[in-house]
Amino acid sequence: MRAVQLREKDLSGRELFHLAEKTKRLCDRFGAILFVNDRVDVALGVDAQGVQLGSASMPVEAARRLLGEEKLIGVSTHSVQEAEVAQRAGADFILFGPVYFTPFKAAYGKPQGIALLKEVVEKISLPVYAIGGIKEENVREVRATRARGVALISAVLNTMEPREAARGILTALQKEVDE
Repeated sequence: MRAVQLREKDLSGRELFHLAEKTKRLCDRFGAILFVNDRVDVALGVDAQGVQLGSASMPVEAARRLLGEEKLIGVSTHSVQEAEVAQRAGADFILFGPVYFTPFKAAYGKPQGIALLKEVVEKISLPVYAIGGIKEENVREVRATRARGVALISAVLNTMEPREAARGILTALQKEVDE
């Protein structure tokens, strides 16, 4: 599944809605699905495929009532216990991390590590996606845990050649699938 998570915390509701509309059109054009971070109202307004909720977001059960059964709900988690709670609450998938160091999450403490990712994947029946410090060179290690996939930001945005970085990661992911 190719997906884009629109994660923008500094825009007004109106500005976020307009950005989400543009992003949805691009996702539709390139065959990706759109998740809106934390904003169920914006996701509904642009007919995004779902939302990504964090620990400070509305409860999964409330989001489900608003979104209905056809939309997807992802939940960001940082422990086995949080993943289990999200699963019981009705999440459709889990983002787990940060697996590796990433400047975006440095303030929250040390990375969770590959062993804890593997434990979450083994204990949770939902698809689990690794996030945090994911790069082309560690995709193989992440995929060895049986994580469904990866989510990333800095590996693409913090490079001089974001298109090439994205291609490299997609190639590494596809290589893992083909093997």
